[in-house]
Amino acid sequence: MKFPRDLAIWTIQDPASQRLTWYKPPLSVLVIKKVRDAQVIQPFIQLVKWLTIEKRMLVFVEASVMEDSLVTNHSGFPMLKDKLMSFREGQDDLTDKIDFIICLGGDGTLLYASSLFQQSVPPVMAFHLGSLGFLTPFKFDNFQDQVTHVLEGHAALTLRSRIRCIIMRKDQETGKTGHPPTNLLVLNEVVIDRGPSPYLSNIDLYLDGKRITSVQGDGLIVSTPTGSTAYAVAAGASMIHPSVPAIMLTPICPHSLSFRPIVVPAGVELKIKLNCEARNTCWVSFDGRHQQELLVGDSLRVTTSIYPVPSICAEDQIADWFASLDECLRWNDRKRQKHFDDPEDLSPTDHTSDLTHSSSSDTLDSLSERNEGCDN
Repeated sequence: MKFPRDLAIWTIQDPASQRLTWYKPPLSVLVIKKVRDAQVIQPFIQLVKWLTIEKRMLVFVEASVMEDSLVTNHSGFPMLKDKLMSFREGQDDLTDKIDFIICLGGDGTLLYASSLFQQSVPPVMAFHLGSLGFLTPFKFDNFQDQVTHVLEGHAALTLRSRIRCIIMRKDQETGKTGHPPTNLLVLNEVVIDRGPSPYLSNIDLYLDGKRITSVQGDGLIVSTPTGSTAYAVAAGASMIHPSVPAIMLTPICPHSLSFRPIVVPAGVELKIKLNCEARNTCWVSFDGRHQQELLVGDSLRVTTSIYPVPSICAEDQIADWFASLDECLRWNDRKRQKHFDDPEDLSPTDHTSDLTHSSSSDTLDSLSERNEGCDN
């Protein structure tokens, strides 16, 4: 393909250009709350009551929530029960009727909301009512103003890419069975590890059909940019902004000092197979769920999905992400270096060279004294 040289044909998308725009006013909302947490019940009742009565919206909640004793025993629930619509995972006829999602909880609640939609996902507004809150930028104190702001279309979006993970069994590869392969969308990461075995994992990694390397160690993490700040960073990987189109490969305790995490383009297809000389099988989990065993001849295919999670920002893409790094991970948090009281201390390299020479001399003298002490 030939391009004219005098035209600016290559453009980089500004993250700030991703904005929430409603083609028509949103009428329905799915409210997902953190499970087994009594502290979320009161905010949940407050939000649902406000949405149904004040905003006159069609509110969906999960069927399990409608049966939760913590919810049903709340004094404010009986008057709301008949106004709520029940939602169950896998109801494809309902997914198209939901305009946006509100999550009450922590990062796990957002991951769960993502798993409910294995294709297109409505915009997600996540309130921090959990433990960490890296993916939940909204505070619940003034939820009315914040939700109204979003309903009016005044919000930035972060399109969080997901990876599609397909497990092809050996008999499926050869066409000997009609069972459909495991097919899941993952927001954070897919992890391949040695499970309960005492032996090293030994798995082969292919990139667009070409064998790249073998992974010998505890396993491998294949993560999205959103997942880079989860398990991957704990295993020594870098942190990637969620707007960067990429897939990160992070070995878990590799039996090689030179095996460092790498980042590959979002469009590639990864294939992961058990090495034919492996001493044991390996196990695969998707965002910490649906753990399955991978046998010799099976393969895991991973590529970036065309269905991201549109995450609504409290401020904007950049401010939200760096605020999360600061508040949740204490990134680059240290005591500040003291400043010089005398302005003359900032001049001249002579002082610096004297200081350096003095420090070096002091260090050598100190080492000499230690050696003499050892000899004595």
